[in-house]
Amino acid sequence: MFKNLLLATDGSTYAVNAATKAIEIATLNREATIDIVYVVDHAKAKSDVLEHWNAIDAWQGRQKKVTATEKLMEKAGVRYRTHFLHGTPGPTLVKHANEGNYDLMIVGSRGKNKLQQLVLGSVSHKVAKRVNCPVMIIKGKYVSNIKNVSANKGVVTINALRDRSS
Repeated sequence: MFKNLLLATDGSTYAVNAATKAIEIATLNREATIDIVYVVDHAKAKSDVLEHWNAIDAWQGRQKKVTATEKLMEKAGVRYRTHFLHGTPGPTLVKHANEGNYDLMIVGSRGKNKLQQLVLGSVSHKVAKRVNCPVMIIKGKYVSNIKNVSANKGVVTINALRDRSS
């Protein structure tokens, strides 16, 4: 049974869908803990500061991206810890995962086609190839009915797709 879960997040809908799967797995084991990891990409840090006018606002923007996932964890009653790491997302996640004692890593995927992966690269693909523990890649559109999650001043808004079975 999975006890120590690592959830990579960037605040996207795909990452929130991965979070719902992580919660589903964590609820199977009362002792399970999910480590939520957000990597502050050095390549984008400067543009974040310029976009938000200063480093404090940029930091608050990053925290808001993780708030939706944390709220889902709290609502489900699962134990979690949040980590903000700095570096290039793929290698930083691999290093953190391999240095930790994780039973499973869960990461969302946009589902890029092979050409996009070749040209742009894919964090989920890079991680899956290099992490020592099992990796579960969640394709957002298949996992849950969550369409959009946003956080504003601590209030989380979740927009869901209509269930096709009903």
